Amino acid sequence: MRLRVNGEWTEWPAPMTVADLLERLGLGGVAVGIAVAVNNEVVPRARWSETVLQDGDVVEIVRAVAGGRGVPA
Repeated sequence: MRLRVNGEWTEWPAPMTVADLLERLGLGGVAVGIAVAVNNEVVPRARWSETVLQDGDVVEIVRAVAGGRGVPA
């Protein structure tokens, strides 16, 4: 099955859930700081293991990153 993950088309075995995809991408153990959208719809973390991906789906995975410099006073 073809999925567009973060802008890149890739081949994946079917069937696959959002949780399966994250596991294969090495993000399975990382729950905090990750958001997933499928076809522009945010998938709540509680539904990752039940949301089955379909051929042609567009998946965006966003990781929150802390840091940066403070704003000068």
